[in-house]
Amino acid sequence: MNDVAKPVKVKATIMWCFHNKPNEMSNKFQVDLCNLSDNAVKALESLGLEVRKREDKPEKGFYITCKSTVPMKVFDASGGDLSTVAIGNGSTATAVVGAYEWSWKNKKGVSPSMTKLVIDSLVAYEADAEEAEEEVL
Repeated sequence: MNDVAKPVKVKATIMWCFHNKPNEMSNKFQVDLCNLSDNAVKALESLGLEVRKREDKPEKGFYITCKSTVPMKVFDASGGDLSTVAIGNGSTATAVVGAYEWSWKNKKGVSPSMTKLVIDSLVAYEADAEEAEEEVL
């Protein structure tokens, strides 16, 4: 990977957006950038990132997962802050994604670093009835 590689701008469908509260499984703030175009895949791979595609999740298409230890800053197209808004699956966005190299114990790799997320079309997140009932109990 080139240490001075410029971040790339990609269009994506948002899934599993935990930008303002940690995901319970990873204990990190994270978002899946899904349905990436062929050009976006090439650009991200040029940064050394692995773009995934799961046959059992065709609705995600090609995707990456961006994670952070701090809340992610999210904006609307006019620059308004969406940090407190619950962002649902199917929202579309433009993301600026870079990459960083890491090593921990005997492992090393390259992970995505999202520097900006602008929601182009917001689908409000609504907990389904079962989830809502569980929260009340």
